[in-house]
Amino acid sequence: MTLKTKPFSEQVALVTGGGTGIGRAFAEALTAAGARVFIASRRRDALETAAAEINERVGSERVFTYAFDVRERGQCEALVGHVTERFGSLDVLVNNSGLAVPETVEEITEEGWETVLTTNLKGAMWLVRAALPGMAAREFGDIVNVSSQAGKHGYADVPSYCASKWGLLGFAESVRDHVRKTGANVRVFNFCPGLVDVEHTGADAEPRPGFVHVSNMAKTLMYALSLDRNVVLEDINIYAR
Repeated sequence: MTLKTKPFSEQVALVTGGGTGIGRAFAEALTAAGARVFIASRRRDALETAAAEINERVGSERVFTYAFDVRERGQCEALVGHVTERFGSLDVLVNNSGLAVPETVEEITEEGWETVLTTNLKGAMWLVRAALPGMAAREFGDIVNVSSQAGKHGYADVPSYCASKWGLLGFAESVRDHVRKTGANVRVFNFCPGLVDVEHTGADAEPRPGFVHVSNMAKTLMYALSLDRNVVLEDINIYAR
């Protein structure tokens, strides 16, 4: 069976948490490849700064901003609707929004737990639910989830973060099973990085010892997306030596 393909120049991507760090690196790489990219988060100022700088670098308006709260279901659905109405498709969804609340197992608060699980897991679920039917109908789509090594190993000081990232991997496996059974031309990738330096992000910046430079995350994303449509990298582990 021949699966539908699209060049990056015809693709539309959505990157949550796209104004800074890993999300911005993803947006820069996708834009450089020719895609149109929406970056979305609660930080309107960071989004606008990132979009202006990237658009200036590529010499055209290819990055667009959308301020929203991933913890609100209605705003997640509105975001997906906005992207598809603006350009007619959503081809790449990158679930990158995330946070951690440092609390030991004995100190877990309901507020901290709910904040982390809603941001890191429930928000991703809402976005996938909103985006997947359109991807299936248009016979093309990629879903990229930024999990963590904390999605595979437990750490005593961030139990809610670990739970959310483990949950994201489990949810992604369910989505994979769904697209396999329905025959949809949709791939699901999980990134499980170790420490990533989101402070020293310049092209010539040296990452802190034990940290990965964000550019390596972006290179890996583009490699994964460039594979044949019948090839899926499931969980991508990336960390510094």
